[in-house]
Amino acid sequence: MIEGQEGVTWPQWVALAQAAEEAQLDALFRSDHYRAIGRGDPNGSLDAWGTICALAAITSTIKLGTLVTPVTFRRPSVLAKLVTTADHISGGRVELGLGAGWYEAEHTAYGFDFMTTAARLDELDRQLAEITRQWTEADDIWPKPLQQPRPRIIVGGRAKPRTVAAAVKHADEYNTVWPTVDEARERRKRLDDAAEQAGREPLTFSMMIELKGDADELEERLRAYADAGVERVMLQHLHHEDVERVAVL
Repeated sequence: MIEGQEGVTWPQWVALAQAAEEAQLDALFRSDHYRAIGRGDPNGSLDAWGTICALAAITSTIKLGTLVTPVTFRRPSVLAKLVTTADHISGGRVELGLGAGWYEAEHTAYGFDFMTTAARLDELDRQLAEITRQWTEADDIWPKPLQQPRPRIIVGGRAKPRTVAAAVKHADEYNTVWPTVDEARERRKRLDDAAEQAGREPLTFSMMIELKGDADELEERLRAYADAGVERVMLQHLHHEDVERVAVL
């Protein structure tokens, strides 16, 4: 999981993707922010889906996706078409992480309407429904994604009611950020309870945490999270210049 807004250059993206494939990792995810958060200006981001389309053309095995694309950046038809394009370029290896957005400073800088929290959550519901419709049942929108019935959808959040409800209705996976082991267990239970009440199969439960420690320390941490119900982990690599670190995984 690479924080692209922290000044990751195109040559660095290429090196990271190549290292991920050489390490036989499952996927390479990236944030979808425009303005730097940790390193500050003048760092910034190449567009997430433009980058994913380009990486799709030069990789062959890893899945590619966002954690997460904010609904405030793009209209749903544009986002659906971008993901479809990346899916065709990659041969069916993309996943869409979608969220309500939170970083007000980048909205101000780029002229995006930040809206209220409630309005952004309403927009998340609307975009999930519309993107799914365009990918599946719309008979006047072509081409469809290569993946059938559609690319995998991930909703991100802290397991609060609105994002859990959106995920249960539209998504395949719920991703939560930086939980403790106890928080992961509690969030997994909320998600499972909501899925059961909706009469659907449980969603995949994943998390994002920072990549810290050596291989043994990392393994010990991940085993504790696995025991708490976490099924998939996106490890946040904050020092993107250190390509060799990818091999630790």
